[in-house]
Amino acid sequence: MNVNIYCDESCHLENDKENVMVLGAVYCPTEKKEEIFERLLSFKKKHNLIKRPKENRTYYELKWNKVSQSKIEYYKDVINYFFDDDDLCFRVLVVPNKNELKYEQFNHTHDTFYYKMYFGMLKAILNPKDSHYIYIDIKDTKSKDKVHKLEQVLRNDKYDYQKNIIKRVQQVRSHEVEILQLADLLIGAVGYINRGLASSKAKNELIDLIKQRSKYSLVKSTLLKERKFNIFIWESQKPYFL
Repeated sequence: MNVNIYCDESCHLENDKENVMVLGAVYCPTEKKEEIFERLLSFKKKHNLIKRPKENRTYYELKWNKVSQSKIEYYKDVINYFFDDDDLCFRVLVVPNKNELKYEQFNHTHDTFYYKMYFGMLKAILNPKDSHYIYIDIKDTKSKDKVHKLEQVLRNDKYDYQKNIIKRVQQVRSHEVEILQLADLLIGAVGYINRGLASSKAKNELIDLIKQRSKYSLVKSTLLKERKFNIFIWESQKPYFL
């Protein structure tokens, strides 16, 4: 099987003043990609979320930080579609207490820790019998270097020197990729509740819907074999912390 994996991250920088880092991915069979893209686009058309012609982007971008009460039905449609479509799956890794990590005690820097966590998020998705195409949102000027390093880390761990398991690791722009926007939404929801936030009525409604559909609290790890909505709350060995 060929599998497309769409990755995103939240509060992954060392000094961003946020204490919870979240890495996640939505994935699906490659052959289903176009069908899923069109379905996600149909919700934007249904809710009239079309931008003005003078703007570069034709349709509204699905993002967690744009969730509002005025668009709540659109976001609920997207969440329900994710849970109804058997071809879509989600995996997320949450690092709590990021600001208390003591990297040097394990001979790590923030960068090496970041790649270790990224691999930890992806390893539950990667299957040695499948071929994987990994797409990562462009975040900053260092994105190209990060993509190259991640590709090296993944291939070396899987002994994938012939590029059979990891076919491609590529940067993309989220506003052009509907499934990556879905990843942003789900990662945002998990990050929000794990940061203890609850000030937005609309976001709370979406989180309640995700809890109801997934049957998970979103603040505890699921079983590793959970496919639809897989959550891993990372816990450090004691020397990592102050």
